[in-house]
Amino acid sequence: MYKSFKSLPLIAHRETMKLTYAEAGVDIDKKSDAIESLVKVLGYTRNGVGKRIEMHGGYAGFIEFGSYALGLATDGVGTKLMVANEMHKWDTVGIDCVAMNANDLICVGAEPLAFVDYIAIDKPDEDIAAQIGLGLAEGAKQANVSLVGGEFAILPDMVSGFDLAGTCLGWIKKNKLISGKKCAPGDIIIGLASSGIHSNGLSLARKVLDVNEIKYDEDFQELGRSIGLELLEPTKIYVKEILKVIKNCQVNGIAHITGSGLRNLIRLQPDVEFRIEDPLEPQPIFKVLEELGNIADKELYQTFNMGMGMAMIMPEKQVKKALEILNKTVETKIVGKVYEGKGACHSQIGLGYHRY
Repeated sequence: MYKSFKSLPLIAHRETMKLTYAEAGVDIDKKSDAIESLVKVLGYTRNGVGKRIEMHGGYAGFIEFGSYALGLATDGVGTKLMVANEMHKWDTVGIDCVAMNANDLICVGAEPLAFVDYIAIDKPDEDIAAQIGLGLAEGAKQANVSLVGGEFAILPDMVSGFDLAGTCLGWIKKNKLISGKKCAPGDIIIGLASSGIHSNGLSLARKVLDVNEIKYDEDFQELGRSIGLELLEPTKIYVKEILKVIKNCQVNGIAHITGSGLRNLIRLQPDVEFRIEDPLEPQPIFKVLEELGNIADKELYQTFNMGMGMAMIMPEKQVKKALEILNKTVETKIVGKVYEGKGACHSQIGLGYHRY
């Protein structure tokens, strides 16, 4: 029998609590400070072939390789793995692993080519390994990348359960890199729908369920299935659609809307304002989490993708052709525009972001 969050018994402090990502253990401002401290001491680059290409705020790192740029992106699945463990279902997290990396590479126009995975586990488990492999294979198919190897580390003194991460290699002509620097006032923002929560903000989502004493296998009327299965819906891989758009249209910037939500737009070009004026409709999972956790709008839009997994920025004259391509396989629409100013904002609910 499906349960509606509206009919759940009231936990004593639910009406007064306002859950945040920081309270769930992830402070995105402190994360940014830590990244800055790390990057400050990472100055070395080789000369000649393999020299680092400097790019502001990109989603992947690139080196020179003749007339080409080779890109590397690395990421993991995060605490979505804890949901998979609770559900005893690991056949989709491999898709998330490929998606988080391939989607980062495509943000600068690079075509993903190859992928390696890293699994750290406390003890070997054939069933878990096989299910992870199924997801990695499906993710590779969707992103059109070759799985060329990986590492399976047994670390009983370091790991409880397992962790899954990967690295993706991509390539692009150096003169075709999409850095975001060309984003300018008047450009249009196209939003590509997400498939749900993707692989970000799960620490906050899990905190919401924990505070409300909700089990992952509980069915919700609003979701049409258990909340655990909803949270495990794999991340949408946008590689094939975006490559087609890049081939046929001028694109000035692409943002992967992951952790930090709309703040990711600022990474493209800090000297303009990205204004979301007509957003994509968030999937029901976000409404459920908002209500159960009494999560403020600002927290929602700087933690989750809220229905928009990717944003593409381009001149207005390119939009019609881009929409024709994208809407064949993914829900897409114009969600906003670039203006003079700085930062990113959601004009409908009065949210502004000026720091990343």
